[in-house]
Amino acid sequence: MVSAATIKEAVYLVVAAIPSGHVMTYGDIAAMAGWPGRARMVGQLLGSLPEDTQLPWWRVVNAGRTISRRGLTGHDDLQRLILVEEGVTFETNHKIPLRYFYRPASVG
Repeated sequence: MVSAATIKEAVYLVVAAIPSGHVMTYGDIAAMAGWPGRARMVGQLLGSLPEDTQLPWWRVVNAGRTISRRGLTGHDDLQRLILVEEGVTFETNHKIPLRYFYRPASVG
């Protein structure tokens, strides 16, 4: 059985590898980390990061190509601002164009 620490480490390694100006979905990160179908788990791990983390959590978006709502603790505006600073643009429907999606060869 794989430990929670190993899963967390695998997810963090994938997120750390997303280049500036690109994004990946929670589901693609789960698949790359060896846990396909566990997009929610990725969201939970990223949601528990400390405020001062250097891990580029802002480069992770949902399968609808939009920023996920974060409720009362929200960083929705911050995430959008950082992505725009990195050169990512948004369509009028708040979706991120496919050209910004990082697709390593090993992701489906």
